[in-house]
Amino acid sequence: MPELPEVQALADFLRSRATGLAVVGVELGSFTVLKTFNPPPDALIGAPVDGVSRFGKFIDIDCGGTHFIFHLARAGWLRWSDALPSTVIRPGKSPIAVRVRLDDGSGFDLTEAGTKKRLAAYVVGDPSQVPGIASLGPDPLADDFSEADFAAILGARRAQIKGVLRDQGIIAGIGNAYSDEILHVAKMSPFAIAASLDEDAVSRLYAAMRSTLAAAVATASGKPAAELKDAKRAGMRVHGRTAEVCPECGDVVREVSFADSSLQYCATCQTGGKPLADRRTSKFLK
Repeated sequence: MPELPEVQALADFLRSRATGLAVVGVELGSFTVLKTFNPPPDALIGAPVDGVSRFGKFIDIDCGGTHFIFHLARAGWLRWSDALPSTVIRPGKSPIAVRVRLDDGSGFDLTEAGTKKRLAAYVVGDPSQVPGIASLGPDPLADDFSEADFAAILGARRAQIKGVLRDQGIIAGIGNAYSDEILHVAKMSPFAIAASLDEDAVSRLYAAMRSTLAAAVATASGKPAAELKDAKRAGMRVHGRTAEVCPECGDVVREVSFADSSLQYCATCQTGGKPLADRRTSKFLK
């Protein structure tokens, strides 16, 4: 799933390629991808791309005051083309969910792999009309998001820190991968209870969150969409590296599996050398 660093890079990429061009076509390859009906997609046609922004994991393309917003969900991606094919996509016949054409012949497809179709697109007059944007927590890289703000958020929640970091209504933009990375840098168990963290732990976690995300944004910056997935994988310290060597201490990277996801961590760095049990017990294995 693309998270804050990759979504920021995609937004920057689209801004550099599409700003100043006009939308000349919007084709839907999926009947379910569009979550709004008024205004219709045709309202975008003829409108100039005035800017591209990011809200959490959402990308907002401002087309003359009408906003085309999308969320790539778990299996979605953006595929840019300097010269889109002239053939019109047929609903249900390809992994392409949406195609947006620009007046110089370029444009992009939003694609989604797998059978669970969660990619979502919206055409709205204001980004706040998208429920997922309206309910977002603060951006962890915002200049005005202080350590004190972060401490207040954690202090109010008696929940595992891994889940708190991933909750978009609490902090926007962090998902499964970067929460693993942040907790590894902070040397903190993913099962630690947010409200129980002392001042030193909160400070360490805040610094790890900001530095990890900022470094990932810098790495992704300037890369075309086609290279972002590989760059993300290559930069991971523990996420997706089960049974590999921890780059910090040399111990093996371990995994806790859930119904539809998993987390990775280093026991030596994060849990005092004790392997974690599964989420049903949220305790250490004896």
